[in-house]
Amino acid sequence: MHTQESDTKLRGPAVWALVLTGVASFMAALDNLVVTTALPAIREDLGGKLEDLEWTVNAYTLTFAVLLMFGAALGDRFGRRRLFIAGLAVFTGASAAAALSPGIDALIAARAVQGVGAAIMMPLTLTLLTAAVPAARRGMALGIYGAVTGLAVASGPLIGGSLTEHISWQWIFWLNVPIGIALIPLARLRLAESTAPGARLDIPGTLLISGGLFGIVYALVNANSEGWTSAPVLTGLIVGAALVGAFIHHGFTHADPILPMRLFRDRGFLGINLASLLMFLGMFGSIFLLSQFLQGVAGYSPTEAGLRMLPWTGMPMIVAPLAGILSDRIGGRPVVAAGLAFQALGLGWFAAVLSADVSYAAQLPPLILSGIGMALYFAPAANVLMSTVTPADQGKASGTNNALRELGGALGVAVLASVFSAQGGYESPQSFTDGTVPALWIGAGAVAVAAALALLVPRRSKAAPVLAGRNAAVPEKVPAAG
Repeated sequence: MHTQESDTKLRGPAVWALVLTGVASFMAALDNLVVTTALPAIREDLGGKLEDLEWTVNAYTLTFAVLLMFGAALGDRFGRRRLFIAGLAVFTGASAAAALSPGIDALIAARAVQGVGAAIMMPLTLTLLTAAVPAARRGMALGIYGAVTGLAVASGPLIGGSLTEHISWQWIFWLNVPIGIALIPLARLRLAESTAPGARLDIPGTLLISGGLFGIVYALVNANSEGWTSAPVLTGLIVGAALVGAFIHHGFTHADPILPMRLFRDRGFLGINLASLLMFLGMFGSIFLLSQFLQGVAGYSPTEAGLRMLPWTGMPMIVAPLAGILSDRIGGRPVVAAGLAFQALGLGWFAAVLSADVSYAAQLPPLILSGIGMALYFAPAANVLMSTVTPADQGKASGTNNALRELGGALGVAVLASVFSAQGGYESPQSFTDGTVPALWIGAGAVAVAAALALLVPRRSKAAPVLAGRNAAVPEKVPAAG
């Protein structure tokens, strides 16, 4: 029934793993920004103050970021497929609850539960995919996965705006329900179960990192409304930083910590994680402002603004699979570093040409350059990350990287929006432009630092042969069916 395939192609189990994890990660990543363009319609329908509307975005980001590490640990301990399906079910149910919300408080609560489901599901997608794909094809598969995830993050405003404009805001949540219902039985049938050998739950470490990230992210997402020097924000930053410091100490001293600090002694693991945080800081904050610029200053509808950002947001679908293949041949470091450099140049170019009456033709080159840079980064980043750790640590590595990305996104929106508020505002097109330009320069600078950090990654990972030999296509543990 199966035809013979060459070694250059992905076989059945790997294809299924790529499809299922890619679609699931698309849904979870999409919900980071899909709500932003629907906020006016939600406010008109459900009411609520400005702070309430902000929390419809922040409740998801917050629970997503603080529980990612715990989600990865649960999968390592109790089975990655089992917890992936559980997270998918929670996410799907919470999406339906969000669509049916009778008021703003119910919507915020549903968004928080959505974040819980995504936090369980997302860190397991990479480990499930890595286990199913042979090492020689891993760069190509993770390149496609990265393209899908990158497109989801960037196209959130377009999809949210289009559904809100042409149907209703509820459909930004209803969209997840049939997809989730279809994925759950397919994941049970088509994904192999795997665990980390001897994995244990680190409850003290989980509480420390969850509390620390909660404090920091809470402070970041409330800094604009409360003020950076307000008591809640300062308390969140100080207590959160103290708990993270205690977590780092715990990672050095505990026998089996949720995140062994020894992983950061690998310069590749350190470099790719810090680069990911700064990449999302610059990219997330810039997309947040530029999508509003296209609507508030250029006068486009949400759908029209999203379409005009396609040279940036759509580029990963074209370039990332090719970049994944390229990273298999020359290594991930030069591809990641080049992508981050292109993204930094694109944001800087945008800041240089932006004005209240800038033409779309002047915006097009930086949009294209930023899109190529995003694609070159997303394609090999996952493969570089996984190649720096052993199979037993892949769940912890994935959870760490996803948590740092989310923190980078929250930090990017908070910092760039604060710069925007200090230098400009919503009063006029010129005022909006005056605030956006310096914010974009800061975003470009953050991504430029990320490009330098990517050079810490070794040219060829020492862990890659271990992966190929120990975990190329065979799960670490396959229990009996049922």
